[in-house]
Amino acid sequence: MRVYPDQFARQITVLKPCYLLFGDDPWLLDTTKSQLLAAARAQGFEERVQLEQENSFNWQDLYNEWHAMSLFASRRIIELQLPQAKPGSDGSAMLQALLAQPNPDTVLLLTGPKLAQEQQHSKWFKLLDSKGIFVPCTTPEGPQFQRWLDSQIQHYQLQLQADARAMLANLYEGNLLAADQALQLLQLLAGQRQVNAAELSHYFEDQSRFSVFQLTDALLANQQDKAQHMLVQLKAEDTALPIVHWALQKELTQLWQLQSALSAGHNLNQLFGQYRIWDKRKPLYQQALKRLSLAAIENMLGVSSQLELALKQQGREDWIGISHLCLMFDAEAHRQLQQFELS
Repeated sequence: MRVYPDQFARQITVLKPCYLLFGDDPWLLDTTKSQLLAAARAQGFEERVQLEQENSFNWQDLYNEWHAMSLFASRRIIELQLPQAKPGSDGSAMLQALLAQPNPDTVLLLTGPKLAQEQQHSKWFKLLDSKGIFVPCTTPEGPQFQRWLDSQIQHYQLQLQADARAMLANLYEGNLLAADQALQLLQLLAGQRQVNAAELSHYFEDQSRFSVFQLTDALLANQQDKAQHMLVQLKAEDTALPIVHWALQKELTQLWQLQSALSAGHNLNQLFGQYRIWDKRKPLYQQALKRLSLAAIENMLGVSSQLELALKQQGREDWIGISHLCLMFDAEAHRQLQQFELS
């Protein structure tokens, strides 16, 4: 059963045979695991066994632990870390065999990175999911991050004005650990006193983290202020410029393919299916296609090619040029910028 982190505490009053905590957010993984371990201790699961699937890992060790008697006559929780989230054929068979022989005195906890769709469709995952709880610990974005932040602000009983909340969201989006630490510090500094953005700015520096995929989503939606902020952060975090360029080139190529097909009379929904564009991203492409003509996209691809040549032939990382290209996702900015050539 899938349960999201903000609902997890309500689902552990009576423990299931197994729990699957997978995701890319360290804070969510650690917090969710801590909630589970605390609930387990309260229900008599006092002994904790930790295993990790390394190259030399023997699945028989897990079998032995599953059937072993506790040294302390208490119930046990066995934590198995899967660094690649892939137990392999031997591990898959073992996990299925263990859950077919439930042990009321033992709970199995699996942890690892974010699961791909094909992994969630595997036999071992489906069986464990049916017997226990799967918690996807993925970093929330946009409105989801704002809801998480508001929940934490309420948890720490902070009184923040709207501009202070907006500033925190802008500073810490994508970095739950830093956001939570900031709120704890703010609780010490301000208590329940009203805090505005001006006061908040004295306390914290920008610690948001973004991926190139979030950057391209912001550009497709024409959120230029957000996109330029992300670009500055990506550079500050030493993100390789070829990765940023690759992401922009990929989106421009996709836009060109879609706009070219639309110009030839093809149906957009059919094109979304043909190019396997997720439902979540369809509105973003629709916005960009309404805003950018085929000629504009071709012009942007030309700018992208110039940046690629400078990078590959001269080894020049032109972040200003990348910023220029990002601005061109805005139709009005495009009209003003297309007359300028990159140096």
